[in-house]
Amino acid sequence: DLQAFLDEAYPAQRQRIILEHPDYAVWLLELDGVAVGHAAAGPCGLPHAEVQPGDGELKRLYLIKDQQSCGWGSRLFETALAWLEREGPRTVWLGVWSENFGAQRFYARYGFSKVGTYAFPVGKVLDLEFILRRPPTAAGSGY
Repeated sequence: DLQAFLDEAYPAQRQRIILEHPDYAVWLLELDGVAVGHAAAGPCGLPHAEVQPGDGELKRLYLIKDQQSCGWGSRLFETALAWLEREGPRTVWLGVWSENFGAQRFYARYGFSKVGTYAFPVGKVLDLEFILRRPPTAAGSGY
């Protein structure tokens, strides 16, 4: 199911559109020429009634397992937050898998709290995702 989901959700053409769109940003972390992580951010598209125009979303933040807990996640995340708030404070949202407890603790350290849930399809499986939100903060604070 995962490979089918990845093939459907991340085809090259869709990624090209996102990379070329000024409202989205993507970062790739390389170590010695090998991709070990990436982050993506843009307008909030999460299914929550309180999402407002102008709200931002961390779309993705992934690191390969052996690079987790090395500080790279914080650097990628802080880079994405700075980009999302480049024009001033704004509400930032993200979705996180309900079983990813480490990520939930990580986001809580940055002031995010759970405000909802939704079912995220991964192939034929529906994963329970938590919707997290951080209200606008003074520029530069919170990380």
